[in-house]
Amino acid sequence: KWVERTGPGGFYGVYLLFCTNPRFRGRVYVGFTVDPVRRLGQHNAGKRRGGAWRTSGRGPWEMVLIIHGFPSDIAALRFEWAWQHPHASRRLSHVTRRASREPQFRFHLRVLSHMLRVPPWSRLPLTVRWLRQEYRQDFLPGLEPPLHMPVAFGGIRKVKRGQKENSHLSQCFECREQHDGPPLRCFHPTCPTATHAPCLAQSFLQGEPEHLIPVEGHCPGCQNLVLWGDVIRHYHGCYGDLEEGPVSSSQGHWADDLQQ
Repeated sequence: KWVERTGPGGFYGVYLLFCTNPRFRGRVYVGFTVDPVRRLGQHNAGKRRGGAWRTSGRGPWEMVLIIHGFPSDIAALRFEWAWQHPHASRRLSHVTRRASREPQFRFHLRVLSHMLRVPPWSRLPLTVRWLRQEYRQDFLPGLEPPLHMPVAFGGIRKVKRGQKENSHLSQCFECREQHDGPPLRCFHPTCPTATHAPCLAQSFLQGEPEHLIPVEGHCPGCQNLVLWGDVIRHYHGCYGDLEEGPVSSSQGHWADDLQQ
């Protein structure tokens, strides 16, 4: 199991459900959540318990894939809408419609492959996470996620973190002004660099000023090349606070209890 700690900005994910009911097997559903465990339980409990009307009475459902790392709920909701309505999104006009014999699951993965490679999503520090190994499929050649987007495996659940250390008195390495909140920090152990998020983004974007979100850049302190996504994940505690458990084919999945 994996545990992603949530900090400022919170956890925002867009997930893909797969129906295992023999009557509806193969149907899929795309949704948004801030709590994958709770949301899956709602879907399987029905619309009276908070589930969507499209999934109510058609379960059980399995949450097989989730995209997370969005900077806000609005960004995640826009991603959700485009994934649900690819032919209404001007950014996905090049995606062909689903063929009559193309399974819904495969079609939605094809749409996702294109989404991750077009702006603005192609520059976000997203993680593609397979929650169910048995449903995992390789991305088509030429449609793999950008190199700065990791493909991860294992369940995820929301866990509250303690307060961050008080850093209001430290100075930004770039502008030399005091921080008005927790800064972004370099994740290299010996580097003490701390900056405002806009300052570090501006530094990373010196070679591509036409963009708003950086992909990578050199730490202004230690000069190591770092991914913007790794800096953001470090800010949210996704390195120091991840908990990994043994991987076993017989080990229960985090969603199993919700489906009983």
